Amino acid sequence: QVQLVESGGGLVQPGGSLRLSCVASGFTFSRFAMNWYRQAPGKERELVAYISSTGGSTNYADSVKGRFTISRDNAKNTMYLQMNSLQPEDTGVYYCKSPGYWGQGTQVTVSA
Repeated sequence: QVQLVESGGGLVQPGGSLRLSCVASGFTFSRFAMNWYRQAPGKERELVAYISSTGGSTNYADSVKGRFTISRDNAKNTMYLQMNSLQPEDTGVYYCKSPGYWGQGTQVTVSA
């Protein structure tokens, strides 16, 4: 069955960096566009970044442009989110999404 497993979250100080990973299995990863979403406490889940199936096209929420970079390695069935210059407002649970499926999420907390 389809599985999406995120990792790499944690506690980081403002201005710090984290790299999230999402390992996919149970489907042909290289054929599908993928997304990162996040959900802050008390807020709706929002799209953070998109990457096409080949990795040739990406898109970002305005709030993370210039700070976050989405990428993928189709040989490893893995997607990444490099997050730099993290701010407290980036705190939330980050989810990996393929068409029709969600991962379990990984917590990112940005706090001094």
